[in-house]
Amino acid sequence: MRRADRLMNLIRLLRDGELHRAADLAKATQVSLRTVYRDMETLAASGVPIEGERGTGYRVTAAITLPPLNLSMTELEALHLGLAAMAQAQDADLAGAAASLAAKLDGVLPEGNLSSSLAVYPFADAARGFQHLPKIRGAIRSRQKLALTLAGRDRTVRPLQLDYWGRLWTCIVWCDTSRKFDDVRIDQISSLRVLPSLFVEEEGKRLSDYRALRAREDETLVATDHQP
Repeated sequence: MRRADRLMNLIRLLRDGELHRAADLAKATQVSLRTVYRDMETLAASGVPIEGERGTGYRVTAAITLPPLNLSMTELEALHLGLAAMAQAQDADLAGAAASLAAKLDGVLPEGNLSSSLAVYPFADAARGFQHLPKIRGAIRSRQKLALTLAGRDRTVRPLQLDYWGRLWTCIVWCDTSRKFDDVRIDQISSLRVLPSLFVEEEGKRLSDYRALRAREDETLVATDHQP
């Protein structure tokens, strides 16, 4: 498994906000404890709001405090979106100012919390997906299907929820093409089109069904880990 894919799997495991032991994460991703420790450090450096340490476990936190402001994840998303967009600007002064502001924010964020740096492996190219965010948000609100191309494959999906992981955006979808749920990395979408057809909630294809499925998978993981 590629490292970027493994890191994405770790995010999926941690997204419930619960504390996960490193040993459980290592077993779920089929790597060593040392590799999990390195991956946690990489995710934290990439901006994913991870809390925890070796020997205790890890969890993804819900919000960031930036003295004297309390920022929600949506507000922080808007901040990073603006900084990343300006960092790519043709205007050298604007690009320089964005990098300088990001560095200043890094200086005041609590240690171990979300970094605002603009180019950390493995999600440095996440800005490529910014163009798709307005369409995806609109499609979620209006319950419109999306036709997208991902890894060279055309798919028709029902967008259910956008998630933000510190400059990395993912979308939970029900894929009509593969007939299953998926977490789509927005930066990996090469083309996207909003379809005129609407979708209604159907049993087995709803966001609540996705959450129930994930809960069952987590229970299975815990049960397996405690077997003699």
